[in-house]
Amino acid sequence: MRASDIEYLARPDGARLALKQVEGQGPVILWVGGFRSDMEGTKALALDAAARERGWAFVRYDHFAHGQSSGNWRDATVGRWCDDAAALVDHLTETTGRTVIPVGSSMGGWVALNLTLARPAAVRALLLINPAQDFTERLMWPDLGPERQKEVLEHGETVMPDEGLGAYPLTRTMFEEARTRMLPEGPLPIRCPVHILQGRQDTSVPWRHQLPLVEALEGADVRLDLIAGGDHRLSGPADLTRMVEAVERLRSI
Repeated sequence: MRASDIEYLARPDGARLALKQVEGQGPVILWVGGFRSDMEGTKALALDAAARERGWAFVRYDHFAHGQSSGNWRDATVGRWCDDAAALVDHLTETTGRTVIPVGSSMGGWVALNLTLARPAAVRALLLINPAQDFTERLMWPDLGPERQKEVLEHGETVMPDEGLGAYPLTRTMFEEARTRMLPEGPLPIRCPVHILQGRQDTSVPWRHQLPLVEALEGADVRLDLIAGGDHRLSGPADLTRMVEAVERLRSI
């Protein structure tokens, strides 16, 4: 069992999504990364290793304007990321004939939830890690503060510092478009099993952010693990083991 070289999924506008696959059996485990993260992160690589060791079919990819995928960051939107995820799942189901188990981390959890709403027959189960559904409106916008909010509204963007990856803009377009992808009010028509791993010490996505989601998933088998001492990354050895075992459990359902 080996991971393939990088592949690309072409999109209608000429953009390309970079992805890597591990051949294996059963449903396709699909890594859906977070905001400004890529498919070479700790959790994605841990799943890649587990897939090779355990014989899983596994795919990890980079969102538009992330990692090795093409795209200008200022053109990136939540809707774009959601539509790309749906296109990738369409490609996987058409080429493999299998269902998928998305593993959505942070913003990737929001994308994975939208994916499940858009392609319910294709999603066998769902694993969410500190999911940040509706984060642009519920979390990011309030945290910007009045000065940066004013910059976005009056000048169309504000530039955020990032010592690791470099400064980046947050655009008014992104915030406005994201409202069209917020989860609908009331019960969510998601029927597949859902497992949520949430750090109690997560300061980016507070654990109480998951309570409305759990309540809305009234038609699904939902498990919420609140991890004492867990931060937003959940990338320590115990966290990675917990994630891998959660995937194994969902594969067996």
